[in-house]
Amino acid sequence: MAVTRSALLARNRDFRRFWAGHTVSVLGTQITAVALPLVASLTLGAGAAGVAAIATATFLPNLLLPLLVGHWLERRRRRRVMVVADLVRAVALAAVPVAYLADLLSVPLLVTVALVVGAASVVFDVGSFAYVPSLVDEADLGAANRATQGSYTAAQVAGPGLAGGLAQLVGPALTVALDAVSYLASALGVAGARRPEPAPPRDEDTTGIFGGLRIIAGNPWLRALTAHATIYNGASQILTVNLVVYAVTDRGLGAGLFGLALSASGAGALLGTLVSLRLATRFGFGRTFVGALVLSTGAPLLIAALPGTGSALAAGLALVQLASGTGLGVANVLSVTLRQIVIPRGGLARSNGGYRLLIFGVLPLGSALGGVLGQTAGSRVGVAVGAAGLAASAVPMLGRRIRRLRRAEEARAVTPRPDEPAREPAR
Repeated sequence: MAVTRSALLARNRDFRRFWAGHTVSVLGTQITAVALPLVASLTLGAGAAGVAAIATATFLPNLLLPLLVGHWLERRRRRRVMVVADLVRAVALAAVPVAYLADLLSVPLLVTVALVVGAASVVFDVGSFAYVPSLVDEADLGAANRATQGSYTAAQVAGPGLAGGLAQLVGPALTVALDAVSYLASALGVAGARRPEPAPPRDEDTTGIFGGLRIIAGNPWLRALTAHATIYNGASQILTVNLVVYAVTDRGLGAGLFGLALSASGAGALLGTLVSLRLATRFGFGRTFVGALVLSTGAPLLIAALPGTGSALAAGLALVQLASGTGLGVANVLSVTLRQIVIPRGGLARSNGGYRLLIFGVLPLGSALGGVLGQTAGSRVGVAVGAAGLAASAVPMLGRRIRRLRRAEEARAVTPRPDEPAREPAR
C-alpha cells in the first residue's frame, strides 16, 4: 500500500462525495445516541428505566443483525442499500418531532425509533466497510480509511456536545428533527458517488449466515485482529463502568474536570488518525501497528495508580487518555485497512458482519462483569482489572508475523490458503 499518496479527497470526487455523506451519517449517529434519551428524560419525564430501554434498543441490533446483514449484503450492491438505510433512519427519526407536535410522544415510540435506527445503522456500517474497497484504488485504501476514521473520531468528540447544545437551544424533540435532516444529507452524499460498483458475485453461496465467522476463523490476521478487538471491548466496559465511580465518587474529582479529562481521549484519537499513515510509512506497517496497540492498551494501566486530587488527578487522567486515544486512532486506521486487504472481495460484507457480532456481543458481558467487580471488590480493583484486560488484548497482535509487515499488502501474500501452510514474508 502506497501510504504516501495524499490528497485523496481533492483528486477523487466520488470518494469525496461518499466521505461527506459518511461524515454526516456518523455525526447523526452520535447525536441520536444523546438526543433520544434526552427526549425521554426532559420531554417525557421518563426515569432511568425508560432511558435504559432506549439505550438497549439502540444497541440490540448489533447483537442480532450483523451475521444476517453481512450475508445478505454480499450479494447486493452496497451503495444503494446504504442510501436506503439513511432514508429509513431519517423517516424513523422524523416520527419523533411529528409525534411531539401531535402530543402522541411516548417512551414505547422512542424505543421503536431507537430499534429501527440501530438496525439501519448496522446495515449502513457493514455496507460501508465492504463498499470502500470498490470505490478507491487499493493504493488509496489507507488514505480512505484515515478520512473515514477521522470523521468517526471527530463525530465521537463533537456529537454529544452538539446534541446537548441543540437540545438546550431548540429542545430535544426538534434536535431529533435536525438529526433526521442530517441523514437525508448523508443519503445525498453517498448517492453522489458515481463510480460504478462491481456487480456482486453470482456464484451460489453454500456457507450460510456463518460464512463470515468461517472467514475470520480461517485467516490468521483476522483471528488476531478479532481476538484483540473482542478482549479490548470487554475490558473497556469493565474499565468504563468503574472509572466514573473511582474518579468522581471515591477520589472526589468534580464532574466537569472528569468530563474534560475523558475528552482528551477523543483529541488523541483524532491526532492518531491523522498521523497514522505517515508513521506506517516511516516505521513500517507492522511496527507502527504494534506500537499503537502498546500505547492504546498499556497507558490505562497507570489510571489506578494516579496520585493527587482535583486538578492534579484530572491532569494525570487526561494525559493517560490522550496517550491511549492517540494509539487507538492509529490502530483503528491500520486495523480497517489490514482487514480490507486480507479479506477476499467476495467476503467483505460477511466477514464484517461476523466481526461486528463478536466485538459488540461482548459489550454487555463486560458491563455486567464490571458491575460485579466494582460492587464486590471496589471500583479501584474494577479499574485495575479493566486496564489489565486492555493490556492483555494486545497479546494476539504482538506476534513476529505482524511485527515484520512493512506494508499491508504483504499480509495478503502470506495469508495461507485452505490447503497450504502460512509463509513468512521475505526479508
